[in-house]
Order: sequence, then C-alpha cells, then structure tokens
Amino acid sequence: MVSLTTPVCDFGRKAPGFSLPGVDGKVWTLADAMGPNGLLAMFICNHCPYVKAIRPRLVRDLAELRQYGIHAIAIMSNDPAEYPEDSFDNMKKVAAEFDFPFPYVIDETQQVAKAYGAVCTPDFFGFNHDFELQYRGRFDESRKETAPEGVRRDLFEAMKEIAATGRGPAGQIPSMGCSIKWKGE
Repeated sequence: MVSLTTPVCDFGRKAPGFSLPGVDGKVWTLADAMGPNGLLAMFICNHCPYVKAIRPRLVRDLAELRQYGIHAIAIMSNDPAEYPEDSFDNMKKVAAEFDFPFPYVIDETQQVAKAYGAVCTPDFFGFNHDFELQYRGRFDESRKETAPEGVRRDLFEAMKEIAATGRGPAGQIPSMGCSIKWKGE
C-alpha cells in the first residue's frame, strides 16, 4: 500500500464529464450528479483503510450537505482484478451496508480517474454549480484511524462555503490515502 497526498487545488478547473454505471443500476453522468449548489466528486474504494476510517462520517456529512444543495458521487477506479474487495458486487454490498446517500459508480477503464487527476483514495474534488473546482482537500484529520470526535470538518465546511458563495477556502490541507490501483502496474 502506497500512501500519497493530493495536489493543491487548481481553482476554476472545469469538471471532466463522465458516464459511469452505478450500483443502483443507473448510468450516472456529471450533469445527473450535480446538485443545485455544487458537487463533490470523490474517488473511494472498499478496501482502503483511509476510506474505512471516515466512511460513517462521510455518509453523515454528505447526507447533511444535501440540505445546502450539494450532491455527491463516489467513483471507484481501482483494478478489482487485483483487489477483489473492490469488485462491483462488493461495491453494492458496501453501499447498502452504509446506506450511501450518493451514487457509487465504477470507473472500469480508469479514464475518469485519469481525467480528474485522482491519485489516491479518498481523493475529493469539490465543484461549484458552474462545474468549477473549488476544493481538493482532506475530509478531516483522520488517517488510517478515525480522528477523535469534535475535530474540524474540513470537507463539510468547505462544501458549505461553496454552496453559499461559489468559492472554496483559500487554505486547504491535502487529502491522504492509498494510491489508486492502476491496471497493469
């Protein structure tokens, strides 16, 4: 497992489009996923300890962000041939177990992860309603272990700011996680 951090936010970069199959049986596009005030596109998977450490809080925060007009989509880009825990069937199980309040889709070709420049799981891309990147930071202080209760909710606060103003915070702390498991590597 290689641990990586995300690059600095490239403010204003337009969200790349996609059309990906979800565990709900629907094919999701960027436009379908967008909320009235923005979208959080996140690259996650099932097996990564960094994702597992935040999953319950992620579900809580993203359910709460819907009231601010922020929607989310979770994209799984790992190679499930090498990481069976990340298979489509297991994605369905995890989405049901944690009652994901957002679509969970698979990027089988890994082209969407490459278009976004995703490097790790979790990797967060917060866009305003004009599809402009405003956040590329961490969820909170959690790493492989869940941070204590009461820590600053970096992602939640940033997405609330984007919903209210269309702009993300100038200061952002990079996300950290497991490297994306690229095919053929």
